[in-house]
Amino acid sequence: MRRLFVVLLTMMLPIAAFAAQKTDEYGPTNEVRQYEGYTLVWQDEFDRDGRPDERWDYEQGFVRNRELQWYQPQNASVKDGVLIIEGRREVVKNPFYEEGSNDWRRGRKQAEYTASSLTTRKSFRFKYGRVEVRAKIPTASGSWPAIWLLGNQWGWPSCGEVDMMEYYIANGVPSVLANACWDSARRNAPAWDTVIAPLTHFTDRDADWTAKFHTWRMDWDELFIRLYLDDELMNTIDLSQTTNGSGRGKGENPFSNDIEGFGMYILLNLALGENGGTPDDSQFPLQYLIDYVRVYQVKN
Repeated sequence: MRRLFVVLLTMMLPIAAFAAQKTDEYGPTNEVRQYEGYTLVWQDEFDRDGRPDERWDYEQGFVRNRELQWYQPQNASVKDGVLIIEGRREVVKNPFYEEGSNDWRRGRKQAEYTASSLTTRKSFRFKYGRVEVRAKIPTASGSWPAIWLLGNQWGWPSCGEVDMMEYYIANGVPSVLANACWDSARRNAPAWDTVIAPLTHFTDRDADWTAKFHTWRMDWDELFIRLYLDDELMNTIDLSQTTNGSGRGKGENPFSNDIEGFGMYILLNLALGENGGTPDDSQFPLQYLIDYVRVYQVKN
């Protein structure tokens, strides 16, 4: 039987043994952390002003979850060592609008908000290793930033999803989440392994938490996925429990398999509305800042 596992994180979790990177907590860093036994195989330090590196592709339009934003590439830029994903209060006409359509993507005449969603789907995927992303997230009402990964086999949820970070309203309060999902025994019904940490879990310890950059990390091998925030273990996903129970990937494990070409790719996005709550228009434009994205793999 597949499991649906939800935990409310209310206590400080164990801290990893290695020392934290020394850097300016309020700005980007040029220091690249090295790990014994690992090789850095892919990175973007966002150190060239202008458009993001051509390795990033973009989702466009209305994409998922009945969110409010229209995704477009022009809301993503690089300046002063960071990728800026901007949420804007602006009107964009929906070129796919169909009067009376039951499809929410086509039934809206226009979007009232815009943002960007960047992905390495076409340029980079990997199997096992360590992913590290340093970012400063917007926490105003309505914001739903994320750092996540999808598998490149089958369709969702059979492909598997890992959310290194999501920020939105959960259980009625602003929260930081660390999740994974796959296909349950009921077709198109994902099984979730989710940890929900109220934002106060962090701000009670550091009143300036929301003004600082933080480091999210995923350690992934054939047995476990472990998700960290500033070296604090947030969630451990036991991959012996994540076999798809239905869908095109029935009987397959979306996180641990020997399928040729299998891998996961990275997404960085700022969604607006829905789980993020009602946008506070007085706080726009919103800025989601990413200092770097790095992928390490175990040395041969």
